[in-house]
Amino acid sequence: MAIPAEEKARKLLARTRLIDGHNDLPYVIWRNKDAGGNARLWDVTKEHPEHDTDLPKLRAGQVATQVFTAFIPTFENDPLRARLEVIDVMLQMEQAWPDVFLPVLEPRDILRARKSGQIGMMKAVEGLVGIDHVGHLRLFHAMGVRLVTLCHNETLPFVDSATDTPGKQPLSSFGVEVIAEMERLGLIIDLAHVSVAAQHAVMDVAKGPVLISHANARALCPHLRNAPDDILRRLADKGGVCMATFVPVFLAPRVFTAMTPAMDSFGKALPDMDRTAYRTAKRKAFSQFAERDGVQWLCDHLDHMKNVMGEDGVGIGSDFYGGPNPPGLEDASTFPKIFAELIRRRWKTRQLEKLACGNFERLWRDVYRAQPKLPG
Repeated sequence: MAIPAEEKARKLLARTRLIDGHNDLPYVIWRNKDAGGNARLWDVTKEHPEHDTDLPKLRAGQVATQVFTAFIPTFENDPLRARLEVIDVMLQMEQAWPDVFLPVLEPRDILRARKSGQIGMMKAVEGLVGIDHVGHLRLFHAMGVRLVTLCHNETLPFVDSATDTPGKQPLSSFGVEVIAEMERLGLIIDLAHVSVAAQHAVMDVAKGPVLISHANARALCPHLRNAPDDILRRLADKGGVCMATFVPVFLAPRVFTAMTPAMDSFGKALPDMDRTAYRTAKRKAFSQFAERDGVQWLCDHLDHMKNVMGEDGVGIGSDFYGGPNPPGLEDASTFPKIFAELIRRRWKTRQLEKLACGNFERLWRDVYRAQPKLPG
């Protein structure tokens, strides 16, 4: 009797290490009115039916290491202070539940967390708004951050965003300095949200591989946040990885098309649009998933990315953020569904293991620095 794909997927994830490359839960806790940035008050160990991420869901999804991000909106008042407070939420989580979360500070910690039955917590920063000195990167590194996304939805003085008007140049001289310092520290350079021109500019100066932590293939869905094939090929040629994401408008072209009346030319919500009207537009657009759920669309992107980049170039970065997610990928418990579908699509065991953890771990080993030394 044939073993169901779902059972095969769970057995595979039980013996390997699933790494999710992007989750904004710390920001959700920081913004929560009741918790006010107090991780114990929010209590990740309890079920939160209204949210996409908590410990029961991570366990059900067989997540071995989670990249949690210190996201801050570009126009946040006092962004550096806000960033430190969101990083503090992650530190609180580690300290409040040391039996649950193991800080992932070096590549071998991913395996250590798995062997101990803990979930590895890899801390990341999303968007370097307010950063005007590379010393800030050293502070982040000292706080345990190991991955940095250069920008978010808006262009910064030193790097262009994919969803905003370009600046004077895609990557400034200070941007080049940022890239050099990140490589010296062993921080993973994340090009999610970065414009195509700036992605090329970063890869022109970066000595090692770089990452796109949460984006899909633009060839399948035309949102500007998705990566065109030339970027995917160049990323792979440098040993980099692109992690497919669950964001609905990045997945299905019909959902993207249905949302266009509510978005500007860059794919962001119209600035003068009422929140209720925007949520209504989202619900209407999500009805386009009726025939095929998010798992099917995501696996289409993974198939395409593997064909373009090779099996060494793909990963998964959910971008769970507490908002509406596509059917089939509603929350962090759903990861095994992806692997079951890929098994049905005849992905080989080796390819599935690389997707789950192997490619991300290899990239990090390539950029990791055990003892960064100041230049000069």
